[in-house]
Amino acid sequence: MIRFDRVTKRYPGGYEALKDVSLEIAAGEMVFLTGHSGAGKSTLIKLIAAIERPTAGSVLVNQQNVGKMRRAGIPYLRRNIGLIFQDHKLLFDRNVMQNVLLPLQIAGFSRHDAAARARAALDKVGLLNREKANPIALSGGEQQRVCIARAVVSRPALLLADEPTGNLDSEYASEIMIMFKAFHQAGTTVVISTHDHAAVLSGDSRIIRLDHGSVQS
Repeated sequence: MIRFDRVTKRYPGGYEALKDVSLEIAAGEMVFLTGHSGAGKSTLIKLIAAIERPTAGSVLVNQQNVGKMRRAGIPYLRRNIGLIFQDHKLLFDRNVMQNVLLPLQIAGFSRHDAAARARAALDKVGLLNREKANPIALSGGEQQRVCIARAVVSRPALLLADEPTGNLDSEYASEIMIMFKAFHQAGTTVVISTHDHAAVLSGDSRIIRLDHGSVQS
């Protein structure tokens, strides 16, 4: 599903966030990207989602070279990707339901189908009873649950999470990780970046370690 072939990402000023990275992530895998702050985890996530473009090398997602994709094609790529960020990126002038509905409205779903999917997504994250609440009235953990519901409402094949538990206490972090495991068991490919080793699930999860922009064997 995902292939990095000798990828380097260099930012203005010469800083190299990733250096000659090659890796593959198969469909249906659950993968943790670990490493110190600044190791390149967030950059790798952004390259997969075509938020950033590589300086050198190629990034393929479902055999599409996303680093060379035209801007007009990126929204179609992201329809099959759920994105979750540490800083939530919720719209505070809309309630919980309206935030979760947004990707479906952009994709052109009917009002009836969009509402049914949004309620199902909120039910999965345990927030169906808060659908009319404003995000500012929710705890940090609940806001992150809204982000997860919004990311999975379109039933994407790929779920990308960038430090999703970074601002949460250990109890909330554990609950969030259990949710990701459930999505993986349902067939979704899940890629999570984290510097919190305690958050990494055991079992069949794979770990890719980054150190100063390079993959560690």
